[in-house]
Amino acid sequence: MAVITAPAPAGHKAPASPAGGRRSRKLRDNLTGHTFLIGAVLCFALFMWYPMIRGLVMSFQRTRRGETTWVGWDNYIRIIDDPSFWIAWKNTFYFTALALVLGFAVPFFVAILLNEFRHAKGYLRILVYLPVMLPPASALFLFKFYAYDPSEAGLFNAILTALNLPTSEWMQSPTMTMPAMVLASTWMNMGSAVLIYLAALQNIPGELYEAAELDGAGIWKRIWNVTIPQTRLILALLAMLQIVATMQLFIEPLILANGAGTQDSATSVAYLIYQHGFFQNDLNGAAALGMIMLVVLAAFSAVYVRLSTKED
Repeated sequence: MAVITAPAPAGHKAPASPAGGRRSRKLRDNLTGHTFLIGAVLCFALFMWYPMIRGLVMSFQRTRRGETTWVGWDNYIRIIDDPSFWIAWKNTFYFTALALVLGFAVPFFVAILLNEFRHAKGYLRILVYLPVMLPPASALFLFKFYAYDPSEAGLFNAILTALNLPTSEWMQSPTMTMPAMVLASTWMNMGSAVLIYLAALQNIPGELYEAAELDGAGIWKRIWNVTIPQTRLILALLAMLQIVATMQLFIEPLILANGAGTQDSATSVAYLIYQHGFFQNDLNGAAALGMIMLVVLAAFSAVYVRLSTKED
């Protein structure tokens, strides 16, 4: 018996095949992902890559009275021949070295200490992270006018007086300027590093510490043989970030030392770029100095990537 099929009503579409539906959903998902990716790429291109390329071009040019000419390496030679160039690099490397000794080690040991507490962990984490939530300028002005006051009314000088120790002029002293800036920067920024270290410490298996205790290892041996090896990748990453961040030292000398400091003791490379660009109206020299700084930081990053690749 023949089966008669009624014709499909006008305007009715046959349902899409499962394969076609999967393809269309995949296409929509890819389109959404690529749309967000294109937006991110455009933001990077507009606010990061274009200024870098523009700075590279400007470093080989000289602009006078609205006229721009190509001068080759003249800007770089002029910047390197400036005595302030070497003073700024010396101060920047000195600050970075002090920051690695103090600003890198202190958050790690603070995190180890907080990890040992059994009570009030949340309160202590908030207390440590609180300085990060302050605007950097406010935190530095707090140090400048309250802690580093050269008179006995300053917090640190009051503590030294109470301990019968000689007071210091702090930011007015060429020898104390850098340590004082490192101390303020460490207090201001260590909260983020402490939280990252805490997250890494809590991923260490407790059995490793128990085995070390059974072997008779004290706290320092446990830190050296268990904690540091288990967190070495995080330590290496934050050390690299610390170097890159501290070599861009700018706001600390600008606020604490009014820029250059006593006898140029606070002049950094980033502040020297600011001086050339905004005080001397030498944008081409500032661009050349910025490119030199970019090459130095890129070299540090390349060494880190090379070493971390070997480690992996």
